[in-house]
Amino acid sequence: MKLLCQVFKSPRKQEMYLYVAKARGLVDVPEVLMTQFGEPEAVMTLLLDPQSKLARANIAEVLADIADKGFYLQMPPTAAELLRRDGQGG
Repeated sequence: MKLLCQVFKSPRKQEMYLYVAKARGLVDVPEVLMTQFGEPEAVMTLLLDPQSKLARANIAEVLADIADKGFYLQMPPTAAELLRRDGQGG
């Protein structure tokens, strides 16, 4: 299944992103999450396809979460992920 997706970044937490179906926008995101997330800033629109790749998220998980919950929340990387990303990890 292909999906036109809107990605928003959090002004409160660096590298935290919300992925939602562009057609539905943020209507399915719980208010408590939006309060913690802060005022969302649209950063890009993507056509998600199961054959696509994302830098830090599993495309199948993103598509499944959007279908099931109406959104996918990408959290900031952990310290271990940062070390691997920067080529310092084992």
